[in-house]
Amino acid sequence: MPELPEVEALREYLDEHLTGRVVERVLPLAVSVLKTYDPPLTALEGQPAGATARYGKFLALPVGELHLVTHLARAGWLRWQDTLPAQPPRPGKGPLALRVSLVAGGGFDLTEAGTQKRLAVYVVHDPREVPGIARLGPDPLAEGFDRDAFAALLAGERRQIKGVLRDQSVIAGIGNAYSDEILHAAKVSPFKLAASFTQEQLTELYEAVRSTLGEAVGRAHGVAAGRLKAEKKSGLRVHGRAGEPCPVCGDTVRSVSFADSSLEYCPTCQTGGKPLADRRLSRLLK
Repeated sequence: MPELPEVEALREYLDEHLTGRVVERVLPLAVSVLKTYDPPLTALEGQPAGATARYGKFLALPVGELHLVTHLARAGWLRWQDTLPAQPPRPGKGPLALRVSLVAGGGFDLTEAGTQKRLAVYVVHDPREVPGIARLGPDPLAEGFDRDAFAALLAGERRQIKGVLRDQSVIAGIGNAYSDEILHAAKVSPFKLAASFTQEQLTELYEAVRSTLGEAVGRAHGVAAGRLKAEKKSGLRVHGRAGEPCPVCGDTVRSVSFADSSLEYCPTCQTGGKPLADRRLSRLLK
C-alpha cells in the first residue's frame, strides 16, 4: 500500500508534470472506482490543474473550481504517460481504473491490481467533503506536530501501539509497512499498549516517527512515479523481510500474520528476544 512517503512523492511528481495543464477528458474504466456523481467527471474537462495537495494517503488535485481526490488503497497506483495510446481503453479489461488525458497530450492512469477493488476517486468542491479526509488525524511531518502533540494522542489509549499508529483518525499517513519500521527504529514491541509508554519511551517513539518518515520522503524525492514502489521496498529494514537478518543486531526478522496482511519485527531489538504469538494479534486493529 502506498503510504505517506510514496504519496508525498506522487504529489511532488504531479506538481512538476501536471500543474497548469488543461484536462481534456476523465474516463472511468472500473465500476467501483467513482464514489461521487455530483459534480460529474465531465465538469473537470476543459479546466486547468492546480498544485496537488496531500491529506494523509489521499491526493487532491485542484481542477478549475473542483478537486479530483483519490485514495490508492492497498493495490492502487498512479502511472504517468507522456503519450497516451491513441485507442481508447476498454472498460473492465485489466487493472486500469481511471484515465485522465490532457490537452496537448499525455496524462495519467490510476490502476489497481488484484480482485479487491478499493481504489477510490471523488469529485468534490472541497477535499474535506471526502469522509476519509474529514476524519484524518494530524500529519506526522507537519511543523506543528511536536513531541507533546504526539504524547497527547497516546494519552489514555488502551490499544496496542501497532494499531494506534495505523489508525488514520489518530495519525494520518502511516500504514502497515512504516509502522513496522517506526517500531523497529524505536525498539518497541508492536503489542505494547500505547498508554504504557514512559515519558522517555514516548520521546524515542516520536523521534522514530519523524526520522523514519522523513528519511523515506527524502529517499523518494525526485524518484519517477514508476520507480517509487521499488524505492520503498529497498529502504525497508524489517517490513517484508521475514527470515532475513536484522540490519541492527543480526537476529532473524520474524513475521506475525493477520487477515490478509502481516507485521514484521526483530525479537532481539523489540521484544527482549521473545517471539510474538499470532493468537494475540486479533486485538491489534480493533
